[in-house]
Amino acid sequence: MNTKRKIGLSIAGLLLAGGLTLLAMQGKLAQRAFDTAIEKNVGIDRSAALPDGIHVYVCGSGSPMPDADRAGPCLAVLAGRQGFVFDAGAGSIRKLGRMGFPMDRLQGAYLTHLHSDHIDGLGELLLQAWIAGSRGTPLPVSGPAGTDQVIGGLMQAYKLDSGYRIAHHGAAVARPGGFGGTAQIIDLPEGQPSKVVYDQGGVKITVIRVIHDPIKPAFGFRLDYKGRSITISGDTVYAPDFVAASKGTDVMFHEALNPKMIGAMQAQLAKRGRADSAKIMGDIPGYHASPEDAARAAREAGVKALVLYHMVPAPPAKLIERLFVGDAPKVFGGDLKLAHDGMIVSLPAGSLAVDYSEAF
Repeated sequence: MNTKRKIGLSIAGLLLAGGLTLLAMQGKLAQRAFDTAIEKNVGIDRSAALPDGIHVYVCGSGSPMPDADRAGPCLAVLAGRQGFVFDAGAGSIRKLGRMGFPMDRLQGAYLTHLHSDHIDGLGELLLQAWIAGSRGTPLPVSGPAGTDQVIGGLMQAYKLDSGYRIAHHGAAVARPGGFGGTAQIIDLPEGQPSKVVYDQGGVKITVIRVIHDPIKPAFGFRLDYKGRSITISGDTVYAPDFVAASKGTDVMFHEALNPKMIGAMQAQLAKRGRADSAKIMGDIPGYHASPEDAARAAREAGVKALVLYHMVPAPPAKLIERLFVGDAPKVFGGDLKLAHDGMIVSLPAGSLAVDYSEAF
């Protein structure tokens, strides 16, 4: 064997050995990264580090329009040791789990109305409340007339699945009595703008009539705890009753639709012969608030901060956010934020602060 060939074989051997060593190191590094992730995240109560107060988890800031980054409308609230979920849009409950919301503290869910995009994640919420929350009783779900039909349908749809889980995990883990939900119909008589629907452990929740015709009733909510407060609009146009009930709130979470952007989409759909879809785009501005409408509500209510959520169409990039808000910053001079999935808004008790953080 000549010298050149010997050298070539030696180099090949070294390269092979180096490659095998690198592969082994990559495997060890991957295992170490996985173990570290498990150590830092699995079984950890990430809410334990939060100060006493109100913490709002934005589990869904999007709309019915397809969006890889935003789930359907959902806000979860941790007030002291008590948890609540307001609406459950598609994909929102998985976002909520990723955010580390303590499902074992969930007291109940509240529905603003029964449009599909506000309830199409409700089945998953019931399952997660049951299994992840270790519930022994069904989750109370409060909402307008018809909520019982929705819950009844979901109970039927998931009945087989519940049986599988009980058989697989055992009744000590998948507690048979904790499956599903119980509907609690909120009766807000015509002419009455609001009323208290929950008052326990220092947490008070008030239901508020909003305007989302032809859906009647449609609700917003206010939550108070230890001198801090938030309001949630649900779907509505500018609604005087919602403004009145929001007086002095720390943070208003308000839906928003940009009519100019929707109008541009309508025109494009019509141009391409999509008449039905264009008609829908033409219809929806009539029962939603514009960013300027939301800003007006926040200004008149005297809130400290306004967070726009359930945005239609949700801005796909930072550059377009300025286009979406329009003149809202001129209408409301306070702190104005656009929500995104994973945002946590914190209102510590005994403070005037409004803090923003990211769960992921």
